[in-house]
Amino acid sequence: MSEALVTLGEEIKAALPGAVTNALVAFDELTIEAEAGAIVQVLRALYDDQRFRFVNFTDIAGADYPGREKRFDVVYHLLSPRHNVRIRVKVQTDEATPVPSVIEVFPAANWYEREAYDFYGILFSGHPDLRRILTDYGFEGYPLRKDFPLTGFVEVRYDDEQKRVVYEPVKLNQEFRNFDFLSPWEGTEYVLPGDEKAKGA
Repeated sequence: MSEALVTLGEEIKAALPGAVTNALVAFDELTIEAEAGAIVQVLRALYDDQRFRFVNFTDIAGADYPGREKRFDVVYHLLSPRHNVRIRVKVQTDEATPVPSVIEVFPAANWYEREAYDFYGILFSGHPDLRRILTDYGFEGYPLRKDFPLTGFVEVRYDDEQKRVVYEPVKLNQEFRNFDFLSPWEGTEYVLPGDEKAKGA
């Protein structure tokens, strides 16, 4: 299978010079690296060309590498039922540079691009309705970025007195606790083995 994928990768590179920068095979999976500005051209060729016929759009994923100048990977997963082959196409972008929307090639990309925008802040030019899709109204930040705090910025709870959902700043209150690792119950008063001297001091 790997040899067939290597051959396919070379064919794709030859068909799209300048637009496709690299083709890698790892773990029996083919990854095509492309220029972000040429993503529509690349996906159109993969869809139309009889040698490829990647007509099934599976999804779009994002990945964040904050140490890079172009910190985001936008990853498109495609399937060719004719050849029974899956590939991924990767492009790189930064926080300010939009990637062209691929809705004209794969209309199903609409909500996936909105999800990538919602979770990473990745921009897509030419998208007809680029707004958040999974986070709440007024949500601040992009929760799948590596620099987003694990606790978030606000917590949501239902207030029974106000009879509505309220948003409050995150509070991480934790009182001092004694952990007893030998018992499923906390708060025991007996001396743990090895702590006899510490208690007497």
